[in-house]
Amino acid sequence: VQLVESGGGLVQPGGSLRLSCAASEFTFSMSWYRQAPGKERELIAVITSAGSSTDYADSVKGRFTISRDNAKNTVYLQMNSLKPEDTGVYYCYAITTRGRKWGQGTQVTVSS
Repeated sequence: VQLVESGGGLVQPGGSLRLSCAASEFTFSMSWYRQAPGKERELIAVITSAGSSTDYADSVKGRFTISRDNAKNTVYLQMNSLKPEDTGVYYCYAITTRGRKWGQGTQVTVSS
């Protein structure tokens, strides 16, 4: 299984970005993690296989939205009202029929 992430970049505080993670085949639950400089990787959003249930870290609740399109085997992370503390490398993580898989990561930098 391959996971390909896209959508990262540089954005000003208060701005928005949408990350995508395309899987090469069907996945069960999918998640987004974030690793800020000098910090451990943290779970920020998760979505079930059918997309019927989601959960978020308190730090992003109300600002980020995780969604998925199973026809495209793709999960998205819509990030609004971005703050400098949202800066980091964002990774998608999938549970598949072949095991667990990490994406390569995409850099998000929030700075004026």
